[in-house]
Amino acid sequence: MPLSTQPPASGEPYVLTASLDNARHLSSLLRAVHIQDYATCFATANGLRVTVEDAKCIQANAFIQAEIFQKFAVQEESVTFRINLSVLLDCLTIFGTSSLPGTSTALRMCYRGYGYPLMLFLEEGGVVTVCKINTQEPYELLDFDFCSTKVVNKIILQSEGLREAFAELDMTSEILQITMSPDKPYFRLSTFGNAGSAHLDYPRDSDLMEAFHCNQTQTNR
Repeated sequence: MPLSTQPPASGEPYVLTASLDNARHLSSLLRAVHIQDYATCFATANGLRVTVEDAKCIQANAFIQAEIFQKFAVQEESVTFRINLSVLLDCLTIFGTSSLPGTSTALRMCYRGYGYPLMLFLEEGGVVTVCKINTQEPYELLDFDFCSTKVVNKIILQSEGLREAFAELDMTSEILQITMSPDKPYFRLSTFGNAGSAHLDYPRDSDLMEAFHCNQTQTNR
């Protein structure tokens, strides 16, 4: 019986149910925010948001819209729980990180509510695996309210190009310096390592730039 058509177990109804034809799409997205072991999950009718914080100064968010799921149902206004993200990723890739041509890992995710584990039903090639991951009471998260602050400079970059730029940085440098300016060098990444200082400059009309709005020169480390 396909996972999407399996009836829920008897007992209390699930407050969250979600189904995906390919669980690897979800694991790829969650791996991008895997900067710490634990994550806080928020589910609303709009979708699922997974938030990870590090030392109360860095916050990574992954938002999966409800339309991406083949089925997504939330029985309450919002559902929140904390979970071990490392364990969740291990479960999502229990059949491996790559699949044979023409096959995929189907996922059905269920959560009964506060105090209950998150249940994962994964199926590939007719084999079904059930995983139960204990949940915890969520911690209070930082509110990065950037919208209400006065924005001096704003640059939107293509992530692939920025990843390639980071690969060229001097890893012996303890810091990364970022310069944004309305004039040259516009956008600069600087390192100060064992071999000396190095700079990567990108003009405002670079293919890397999606948007460039700078009012004054600003340097941060």
